[in-house]
Amino acid sequence: MATNYYITYGEFQKHLTDYYQQTGSKMQFTEMIRWLFQEGLLSETPPKPITPQTVITDMSDEEVNRFIDSIPITVQVTYQSNERVLETDIIPNFRDIFIIRHPRHTRELMHVHNYFEINYVAEGVGTFQFEGVSRTLKEGEFCMIAPGSSHDLVIDSDATVFCIMLRRSTLSKTFAPLLSNKNLLSQFFHAFLSGSNKTNFLLFSCERGKWIRQIIFNAMMECYKADDFSNICCISWLNQMFVYLLRNYSETLRFYDYQFGSEFLLILQYIQHHYQTLTLSELANFFHYSEPYLSTLIKQNTGRNFTELIKELRMAEAVDYLLHTDMTVREIAEKVGHHSADHFSRTFRAEYQMSPQKFRKVQQQTEDNDFLNPFQTL
Repeated sequence: MATNYYITYGEFQKHLTDYYQQTGSKMQFTEMIRWLFQEGLLSETPPKPITPQTVITDMSDEEVNRFIDSIPITVQVTYQSNERVLETDIIPNFRDIFIIRHPRHTRELMHVHNYFEINYVAEGVGTFQFEGVSRTLKEGEFCMIAPGSSHDLVIDSDATVFCIMLRRSTLSKTFAPLLSNKNLLSQFFHAFLSGSNKTNFLLFSCERGKWIRQIIFNAMMECYKADDFSNICCISWLNQMFVYLLRNYSETLRFYDYQFGSEFLLILQYIQHHYQTLTLSELANFFHYSEPYLSTLIKQNTGRNFTELIKELRMAEAVDYLLHTDMTVREIAEKVGHHSADHFSRTFRAEYQMSPQKFRKVQQQTEDNDFLNPFQTL
């Protein structure tokens, strides 16, 4: 069994920066660990555990970074620089998510991994290499990298980047309800990340807002707590992050794709806003594509054909109206693009194995039964 050694974030970054300034050469994380071991700069005794605040709300960026500098990290000198990184190599056991502050002044090393990586540029810029193409990640940008994609990210002393590592199974299970709701971009986001093996990344550009930074800081703090609730709390913070991005910055979403390019996002947005009456022919004419080509484009990128997408959007909207309004079935049918209430009811019954009226009644009864009366005698 490999021996664990310890060093704080701040100490590790100081040695990495000093080495670069003194030699002009950069090291990978694993190379620096072995160098620190050879120099006798790793501790065999775990530092005194820190107790992060329950929630970070009013700390400045400088205070947060000083706090992160004090966090001890556990390392092993048996680490090897590898072009393929597995989630078992970097995400601790019994954790779904692990967040680090990306080290500065590291040597480039193109690599792939079998988990999802989300990089958030909190300050400065980073140089992002992806499948042989270089681009600059700017402050406020989120870059979400799919498993199997060859990439690397390097930053210098004036940048702060947080790296969120997420198990593939966690995204598929824990975040599936969030990423497959009636918003078509959410459906695409989920289908692309969890169902495709193509190399790709998604990019959100958001403002340098305090709230998103607080979400990430708090999620990171939970990664270094050892109680029974920290993993659940970390997932909760990440849920808030995804909601925040999808709610406020869907219009900034871009993605890399060798075959189709970013115009497909515009197609999804157009479907989302016109699904009530939209036909495949109208969509093809609007974007100057042939119908067969557009059908292939939609199927390959979402896993659904055009008719299935339209049906899902209509049914999701109908369920929302049934649960949260007093609209009649006929009114709902017209609202979601069905010209006949009878046809809408048949389609709804085929999807949910009950009529719209019964669905509304069953859901209302379920809510009534779930209501907790604190004065009820058990």
